[in-house]
Amino acid sequence: MKKLLMLLMCVLLLAGCSNNAGGSSSSDEDTIKIGVVQLVQHEALDAATKGFEDVLKESFGDKVVVDIQNASGEPTNCTTIVNGFVANGVNLIMANATPALQAAASATGDIAVLGTSITDYGSALDIDNFNGTVGTNVSGTSDLAPLDQQALMVKELFPEAKKVGIIFCSSEANSAYQVEVITKELTNLGFEVKEFSFTDTNDISSVTQSACDFADVIYIPTDNTAASNTEAIANVVLPAGVPVIAGEEGIAKGCGVATLSISYYDLGRVTGQMAVDILNGKDVSTMPIEYASSFTKKFNPSNCEQLNITIPEGYEAIE
Repeated sequence: MKKLLMLLMCVLLLAGCSNNAGGSSSSDEDTIKIGVVQLVQHEALDAATKGFEDVLKESFGDKVVVDIQNASGEPTNCTTIVNGFVANGVNLIMANATPALQAAASATGDIAVLGTSITDYGSALDIDNFNGTVGTNVSGTSDLAPLDQQALMVKELFPEAKKVGIIFCSSEANSAYQVEVITKELTNLGFEVKEFSFTDTNDISSVTQSACDFADVIYIPTDNTAASNTEAIANVVLPAGVPVIAGEEGIAKGCGVATLSISYYDLGRVTGQMAVDILNGKDVSTMPIEYASSFTKKFNPSNCEQLNITIPEGYEAIE
């Protein structure tokens, strides 16, 4: 009898240990793991990531773990980062900027991928006749502001200008898309337009100087490399007396005079809500790309004063 009781006690003890181990595993399984790959650190992308993270924390609290990694402007680093996310079995990947999205889309066809700060998904993912829904494990939000209205802003602020130079990074697919569209818009408004592209940060100053030598006004699209190097651009355009109209607020704040821009924080929140929907069971393949719903005319008071530019009513000062 004593031997039988001892045997039963051992069985119960082992069962208890097994249940405890199972409880720990269940807790791990309950954790929602989100990987965020951001191409580079600058104001717009940082705001989008913050908005995305805030929505997830509001929805899931401590249950969600958001691993934010920055690629320091190197597309190859995006690939390394997303491969790590895939190996770690994250529940969802948020890719902030086009090279990050391209890396994530190439790395996995199973894990849901949401892009943000992407101008055109058709160009980014090489989709012909893009209809607004990727149809795979990829969806997200677009930061495309109305380029026709940005072209009209150039005309509104500088009616006497004849030549517009466009500065952009040739390796950014979304920048090339914006340049193609706004070149047509500016040409239709009567401007002579010339493109000035740089390949990396090393030739930004020299390319900007060439643009200043040609143009009465410079336009810079929502270009991540330009956004990360606004000081270098400002050091050329301001002494040259050439105003910059920018595709987004961060560039306008750094080296421009005005922009028609979106809130990247709000865009990140929209992306975050899409993530919540996916984590709650929605099929990412059926989700169309979402866009900003409002745009704001903004101006840079300091740069406008330095260049002696008077901004009409209806523009909000960039703080």
